[in-house]
Order: sequence, then structure tokens, then C-alpha cells
Amino acid sequence: MKRVGAILAGTALLAALGACADRPAGVGFGGAPEPAPPGSAAPAPEPPPGGPTPPPGGIALPAAQVDATALPDGHPRLVWTEQGGTVVGLYGQEGGCSRVRAELTEQATRNVRVELVESIPTTGPCTMDLRFPPLFVRLDEPVGDRTVVLERRTVGPPATGGDR
Repeated sequence: MKRVGAILAGTALLAALGACADRPAGVGFGGAPEPAPPGSAAPAPEPPPGGPTPPPGGIALPAAQVDATALPDGHPRLVWTEQGGTVVGLYGQEGGCSRVRAELTEQATRNVRVELVESIPTTGPCTMDLRFPPLFVRLDEPVGDRTVVLERRTVGPPATGGDR
């Protein structure tokens, strides 16, 4: 009877691993697109149908109104507005030990600048997962036709060792 239980457990494990390994072509670890080979100048692909969407009540900004050139490949570039355009929403990217927040850094006539700040509080071991939490900043005036410029900054981890 023990042998039958072990065989069933082993079969279930193999089936689960096989299901996890089945992923669409071009999708990398964590569901993000695989990076382009070094030196390739191919344009970024259009988001696939069923890709990121604004939460209920959010209105996506046209891609031409978003400048996300400072973000790394694979980072979500969707930006939306809520509450009559006075709230800007976007998806951040954080990992096992890191946390991300959005900071409004400029509200000019032509641009709204939002900085995604990823804080890494530890140098210890971390899980290899990625999360894409929705983040929001409140504006004094609606976005209107201004361009939303996305920037990124990493803070941490703290220095280890040395003089104290």
C-alpha cells in the first residue's frame, strides 16, 4: 500500500511540474516577455490581448501620451486616470524583498513626472517572484493632454560590514 501511495504522489508531482513548464513562446520567468538579444534594435512588441488593463473605473491613457523610455524592458507601461483625471495610476514592479512606491516629482504645463521608487531593505536571500501592484499619485489639476513621464530609482540595500 505504501508503494501505491508513493507512485500516486510521484505521478501527481510530475503532472504539476509539467503544467508549470507549459508557457507561451516569448514569455519569460514571472510572465514577463523574454528580453531581446543584446544588440537587437527590434521595436518593443505591442501588448498581447488580455495584457494589463486599468482597474475598474480607470481610463487608459493613449500610449503616445506616456513616456516610459526610462523603464527597463518588461516593465508595465500602462498608465490610466481616475477621478476626472486628477489621479494617475500605473503598475509598479517589485520582487521578493523589494517594495515599490510612486512619487509625483513634477506637475508642469506639458509633463507630469512620476518616479517609481523600488526600496530594497536587505542583502539577505529573497524569493524570485515578481509582483505588479497598482500605484497612484494625485494631481492638482487633471492630466488633460500632458505627457506622463515615468522614471525609476532604486534605493538600498543597506551597506554591510565596514566601520561602525
